[in-house]
Formats: sequence, C-alpha cells, structure tokens
Amino acid sequence: MKLSEEQVRYVAKLANLNLTQAEIDRMVQDLGSVLEHMDSLAAIDTEGVEPMTQVLYQTEETATLRPDVERAPLANEAALANAPAAGSGYFKVPKVIER
Repeated sequence: MKLSEEQVRYVAKLANLNLTQAEIDRMVQDLGSVLEHMDSLAAIDTEGVEPMTQVLYQTEETATLRPDVERAPLANEAALANAPAAGSGYFKVPKVIER
C-alpha cells in the first residue's frame, strides 16, 4: 500500500504534530515501508496453522502472572492528590479538540 503525503499530513494534524517537509518526506517512506511489510505478512498462507491461545509457561496456567488479590479501590482524593489541575472531583485537562 502506497502512503501519500496528504495522508501523512492528515494523521499529523490529528495527532497535533507540526512536521517539517523533511519529516513528512521521511514519514511517507518509513510508514509506507511498514505498510508494505504488513501487506507481505497478510499474503502469507496460514491455513492449517493453529492460533496461539496463550503465551504463558507450560508449567502452570498463570505461571507468569501475579496472584489475583482483591484490594480496596483508590479513593478519589488520593487519585487527584498529584494532579496538576483538578476540580469538582475530576482531572482537568487542556482542551485539544478545537484549535
């Protein structure tokens, strides 16, 4: 799949990134290479290959996981204690939808 400069500019705008023309040119090449690689992976015949159900050790079902222990939830005041800005019991964040 070929990636266009307009598509890179569109995604950069969505991510609120200001890219130089050199960075855009590099992204067109780099991201285009990633998409081409993904296309080549999608073309591989995986018929008859059983999907992996888990990636844990064979020793136990939960060999790599911590024990599931019930704990009290974090209080709202404690969660907001280190927030740069808080109000009415919520985190305050800058508006980023509109410029």
